[in-house]
Order: sequence, then structure tokens, then C-alpha cells
Amino acid sequence: MLGLSGLSVAIALALVPSSTEALKDGDCEVCVTFLGKFYQSLKDNNVNFNNADIEKAIVKTCKDAKGKDNRFCYYIGATSDAATKIINEVSKPLSYHVPVEKICEKLKKKDGQICELKYDKQLDLSTVDLKKLKVKDLKKILEEWGESCKGCAEKSDFIRKITELMPMYAPTAAKARTDL
Repeated sequence: MLGLSGLSVAIALALVPSSTEALKDGDCEVCVTFLGKFYQSLKDNNVNFNNADIEKAIVKTCKDAKGKDNRFCYYIGATSDAATKIINEVSKPLSYHVPVEKICEKLKKKDGQICELKYDKQLDLSTVDLKKLKVKDLKKILEEWGESCKGCAEKSDFIRKITELMPMYAPTAAKARTDL
């Protein structure tokens, strides 16, 4: 009798999908977004869908990646300083046109950090009060633009630099701002 109930529990557990199998909404945000854009670029550039060509394209794309995308590339081993190399776990399924969500599910099983990556919230530069932001956030804005503020010592220096560069990097926000 006890053996039968143990067997039925085992069968029930086998039939219930585990929480790690399917991605939840918003899970693996960087992975899904990066691989989705990458897959689309492969299709747009008519790249041959084989392992070698996809791996070369990933490494090339990752050289220009910044922020969270670069961190994702590091985790899959597509950067020169990466310690591990699971790039094949991406290139092989992509060569068979496996959906990026499924690839990210498999990557999550290999390395949970991959799905912990999330993009930072984007600031609306047209409405945000720069004086109320922290210096760290002001530096991040400049960093996203690929700029730095040499000789900036105070918050007002960073704000001045951002307002100078805003027409070049965020022209619509610069036009919308009335306090500058």
C-alpha cells in the first residue's frame, strides 16, 4: 500500500512542470532581448546559419556591446576576458532557429546569473530634474553616451556637461526641456 502511494506521488511530481522550465514574464530580460536582436541581425545580413558563422557573429557583436549586453556576452564566453565558454549553447540552437526564449531557458539551467541580468531603467531626459539626480546617475548618462566629464568636481559640472551634450545625443529631450 505504501509503495503504491509513493509511486503515485512520484508520477504526480513528474507530471507537474517545474518552475525552472519555462521563463516567466520579464525573466531573462537581457538574454531574450540581446539574442532577439542578434537573431534578427543574422537574418537581415543573410548570414549562414551554421555554428562557426554564428559564433563569429556573436563575438563580433559582443565586441561593441556595452553595459548589461556586455555582461551577458561575458557570461556566455563571447568576450576575450571571459573565464568560461558556453557560446556553443547559443550558436548551435540558433543554427536550428530555436526560439530565443528556449535558448535562454537552457542557459538559465547552465548559469543562473544570465537570467538575473536586467536593464537599468531609462530616464526621461525631457522631464527629469537633473538637479535632483545623484552624481552616480549623472555619470551613468554620460557613460551611456560614451562621454566623460574630465575635471568635473561638483554636481553642477556634470549637469552643465549633460546640458551641453544633450542636443547631440538626445535632441528631442533637449527641445522639450524648458528649464535649460
